Amino acid sequence: MVRSLLAGMLFAATASAQTAQSVTVLVPIVGSVVGAGDVRWKTDVELHNDTREEMFVALRLPTAPDQPAIAFTLPPGGAQTFADVVAQAFGIDAALSPLVVETMGKRSVRVAANVYAIHGGDVTRPEPIPVSYGEASYPVRTLTGLSFSDFFRTNVGLVNLGDHGASFTLGLQRVAGRNIAVARLTLPANSLSHTSIQSLFPLITKGDDFSVVIETSAANTYVYASVIDNATSDARFIPPSIGAPETQYATSSVAQ
Repeated sequence: MVRSLLAGMLFAATASAQTAQSVTVLVPIVGSVVGAGDVRWKTDVELHNDTREEMFVALRLPTAPDQPAIAFTLPPGGAQTFADVVAQAFGIDAALSPLVVETMGKRSVRVAANVYAIHGGDVTRPEPIPVSYGEASYPVRTLTGLSFSDFFRTNVGLVNLGDHGASFTLGLQRVAGRNIAVARLTLPANSLSHTSIQSLFPLITKGDDFSVVIETSAANTYVYASVIDNATSDARFIPPSIGAPETQYATSSVAQ
């Protein structure tokens, strides 16, 4: 059972004990929001303690208003599941934010997350969201397999969890190395942009297999995309590959 505590206890404990350590894991995006077609999007999150010792865990929504946070303990071998993490963990009706999971000690809890949609009595299949267990900031990242058509739509997410503003340059490509449109955005500290691809590139024509190459020099930044079936609302989460299309390699960010 979750014991809701002040998340600040985790950080206070870290500051007061010289030997204290903590490990941070990031779920790039979680939410409880209403989208196109009056579809409610939600995120489930599972936390597992695979060790033989109790773990102290803090959860935080860094880009939501007031940066809500909770903290609790997980017993050895224990698990905590939130079918709707925004509502159940934080008591919020609607929010869209990365989820920061911080564990006291040398090892993180194991984290799994899925996004799903509800429309009337229908629920889509859960789509896994790859979790970042390490530093995810790179100067060039690429999102591939994006679509904008009568059948599919795409949202592109940019996250800045740094203490200062972050500038992003986005190049839309159909052929590797050839931009057909360019967009530039600057995000304030601790902020999120979750935008349709046609809003970023309003002059594009419909099509499939677009790529977006994203460049930034800022640390503590993350990018992702989601491709959604217009008929069923099934979603496909797109994690970034590192580098430009000619030299990219996939991020190893799925659970350890």
